[in-house]
Amino acid sequence: MEVIKTDIEGVVIIEPRIFKDARGYFFESYSKKEFDEKVRPVDFVQDNESMSAKGVMRGLHFQRPPYTQSKLVRCVKGRVLDVAVDIRKGSPTYGKHVAVELSEDNHRQFFVPRGFAHGFAVLSDVAVFQYKCDNFYHPEADGGISIADESLGIDWQIDPSNAVLSEKDLKHELLKDFDSPFDININLYEE
Repeated sequence: MEVIKTDIEGVVIIEPRIFKDARGYFFESYSKKEFDEKVRPVDFVQDNESMSAKGVMRGLHFQRPPYTQSKLVRCVKGRVLDVAVDIRKGSPTYGKHVAVELSEDNHRQFFVPRGFAHGFAVLSDVAVFQYKCDNFYHPEADGGISIADESLGIDWQIDPSNAVLSEKDLKHELLKDFDSPFDININLYEE
């Protein structure tokens, strides 16, 4: 696998080695040994999958301490724009984001460390999205930043005002009104 660094430390894009022949393709989607060596040691404990239709936007989500999560995400069917926003107080990249297209064709994965809000927009007719988490989900620790926050400067490739959002996601705060539970000293990977 190739690890592509981004403009925000700790947030990386992963491109697997794909072996193609007349039968189709094969690739190793996850190897703990290789991930630990090339990215960072992380103990993933839960896998999740969602299916969404075109125009759906999910996020920007995070889990509040002590239930923070790192995520390794990928799109196994269709195409999404995936985004991580730095929400660590005192970070030189606070409020900045990294966006990457994930698709069934490029097989890319995106690693989102703790201290970041995460979301995606569905660009294809249907998208099946999978992600590994390094902490179990706790509904009482849910948090979020508004996907429609223009101050973030995210080009979602669809108009958030026409997007399909959950009731919960419609109620998230703008970054300027947000009191982050994270600071620059958070361990981005494990607590």
